[in-house]
Amino acid sequence: MRRPLSAALAARPLLFEPVPPSARTPEDRVAVYVRRVAALLQEHPRVDAFVVPELVSENHHGEPHYRSGDVAAFASQVSQESGCEAILNKVVAHVHSTKELEAWCGAAISRGIRNMMFIGGTSRYIPYPGPSVVAANAALLPLLRRHSGVLGNVVIPHREHEGYRMLTKTRAGASFFTTQIVFDTEPIAELISEYARLCGAYDVVPSAVLLSVAPVADEDDLDFLRWLGAEIPTRYERSLVSTDGSASIRSAVATWRSVVRTTAARGVDVPLGLNVEVVSPRHFAVAVRLLAAMELQIDYQGSGA
Repeated sequence: MRRPLSAALAARPLLFEPVPPSARTPEDRVAVYVRRVAALLQEHPRVDAFVVPELVSENHHGEPHYRSGDVAAFASQVSQESGCEAILNKVVAHVHSTKELEAWCGAAISRGIRNMMFIGGTSRYIPYPGPSVVAANAALLPLLRRHSGVLGNVVIPHREHEGYRMLTKTRAGASFFTTQIVFDTEPIAELISEYARLCGAYDVVPSAVLLSVAPVADEDDLDFLRWLGAEIPTRYERSLVSTDGSASIRSAVATWRSVVRTTAARGVDVPLGLNVEVVSPRHFAVAVRLLAAMELQIDYQGSGA
């Protein structure tokens, strides 16, 4: 039996993030995909929850174009078939009011989904209609807590003053953070260390930080990950690409172990975990291999080779 996500966050949480069906996917194919993801989660009981992202792009005015279908319906169906908790991802910048966001969360809760991730817009220069992530956290936290749900946000390791942003979001109710997909140790280890220092200075209990990893098979994958905002050091680009994704799996394992060792050596007391992403449906099988590899590594404590 899986442990509740609220408890798992303090003890090496492991998440899986499949790509949701697109708005154009026929219903029969959605049903097949639901069964596929649910079966995978049943085969991997160490996974504490799965994340369903909202696939949305913006035009130059910041107006959204939603490419995913009904993510709440998909998440609900997978959760019911697998017995695994779902986390719904929402770009709050695009809603028009806090009341609209409350209605969205209420509809998800009515489908049995009580965990949410709130994300901001892609540009700091666009005056989005929706609330900030901090305002959304503070406004919706009471509703989620009434249903024993948890709230998360996203971390961008290379963004300036990110440690302070994490502290502010933690104070507003974030119980966990997932990173952008990471390929290098030092930026995320440094951010986690800074976050721990700030939490200590302001007497705040740090929330869990989950490193996101994903398979890479070709140059198209690298281009897409860059478009998502991932920082990929030039020295790693050639070594990451392999047609079967094995090189990126080895890289993910090495990065995770290095971050654990580095933060442990620095005495950083922040709960760590992993989020395994499927960034492309064509790499689902490779992502499953990555998930299996990270299951073996999730409880690594930083000692040994």
